[in-house]
Amino acid sequence: MPTSAEEMMIAELRDSFRTLTEQLGKVIVGQDKVIEQLLIGLFSRGHCLLVGVPGLAKTLLVSTLAKILDLSFKRIQFTPDLMPADITGTDILQDDPATHQRKFVFLPGPLFANMILADEINRTPPKTQAALLEAMQEYHVTAGGQTYPLPPPFFVLATQNPIEQEGTYPLPEAQLDRFMFQIAVTYPTRSEELAIMRQTTAGKQPAVSRVLTAQKILALQDLVRQVIVAEHVFQYAADLVRATRPKEPGTPKFLPELVSWGAGPRASQYLILAGKARALLQGRLHVSTHDIREIAYPVLRHRLITTFHADAEGITTDHIIDRLLKEIPLPQETAAARIA
Repeated sequence: MPTSAEEMMIAELRDSFRTLTEQLGKVIVGQDKVIEQLLIGLFSRGHCLLVGVPGLAKTLLVSTLAKILDLSFKRIQFTPDLMPADITGTDILQDDPATHQRKFVFLPGPLFANMILADEINRTPPKTQAALLEAMQEYHVTAGGQTYPLPPPFFVLATQNPIEQEGTYPLPEAQLDRFMFQIAVTYPTRSEELAIMRQTTAGKQPAVSRVLTAQKILALQDLVRQVIVAEHVFQYAADLVRATRPKEPGTPKFLPELVSWGAGPRASQYLILAGKARALLQGRLHVSTHDIREIAYPVLRHRLITTFHADAEGITTDHIIDRLLKEIPLPQETAAARIA
């Protein structure tokens, strides 16, 4: 049973989530799913990869979210000539006014912020990508043989343009796996596009209010870990992830023709962790199979490697996840089948 303090935090988070979406709605039109998934990633201590064409307000969304959450924000434009020291920081030689001696002093790079927007991450060489991914995994950077911790909470949002791939450095599967979510940022609906035109061409831009602080976010991240997960939810998440692997016994018959490699164990962990955060955002202290199904797309879509046949037929990982969700039975259906 949750304590009274935990119940208060759950209620506060639910109210904060509602207020957050209201504040973001002043600046961002639509993108409700994207906003929800970003917040789930933030409260799960996960990082997100946003994939969408230019002009869909990805930068505006992230900078506004940082402002509302009272977090420091840095945008790094990844380019082919960007070096690791350009993002992590470097040692510079300075005169010490007290001793009149020259010494090396570390000058922190743009990674030293709570929220990082890594714009067009696939346009920079692998060496610089690796420096960012080390920071994402270890929550520190290494420079000049010294290790420097990054300020908590630390949240990376990387973007990719799905259209222009010439001259890019695609992230290897092992590095893609470090991202909890791949979030699809799609075109707005007609009504949303009309609202965008009216709002952005007006004279005055709306102001937003702060909703949470860094300390409260850290406390809520700890609370996410305490959310209860029933055994049947664990079983369902494992069944779903294992069904993505072509050589796994019991894999759906359609899968080997469409998928060459499936998701690894990190996908199972992220399904449960993101399910916990989603439940908490909705004011629940337990995870349901519906939570797992809702976050299956952003967790799995970048972890499935499709075959040449799937690519030739225009079958995307989202299509494959659709079919998996239809074919993998829910726990109660499995139990009913066993009784029969």
